[in-house]
Amino acid sequence: MSLERYADVVRDVCQVVGLPDADYVLKTHTLEVEGFDVRLDHFENDPDAMYVNFHYGAVTAGRTLIVFRLMLEANLLIYAQDQAQLGLDADTGGVILIMRLPLTDDVDGSTVADLLTHYAEHGRYWKRNIIESTDEMFDGIAAGEYHWLRA
Repeated sequence: MSLERYADVVRDVCQVVGLPDADYVLKTHTLEVEGFDVRLDHFENDPDAMYVNFHYGAVTAGRTLIVFRLMLEANLLIYAQDQAQLGLDADTGGVILIMRLPLTDDVDGSTVADLLTHYAEHGRYWKRNIIESTDEMFDGIAAGEYHWLRA
């Protein structure tokens, strides 16, 4: 039953966002959200949830250790409340956000579409301010000097 629930939610997401081929998304488990590759997974050992994996981009050589620390801080301060966490993809070196979404009765396509939009915003922040930032901006964030950031 839970695999059917997962498929229903994915079909509903596709309908909400205007993707005509939900079967392709179910087959590949992937879609693109605002330029980010997103993987939607369902696992037999956690049948009551779906997993949403955002791929935010690759970390520039020489920044990996600092980015690890920033991801740890974000995991503790921001993402712990969302059942989400940032990490690095071991194969690509890219920053990923992994979110566990319980498939409760109130989760539908609109809920998931809103979450995709929300985490795409997080991805833009990480990409712009951490992954692709200039050395001066990156050094400022890594040192905890956030005064140049604007809300």
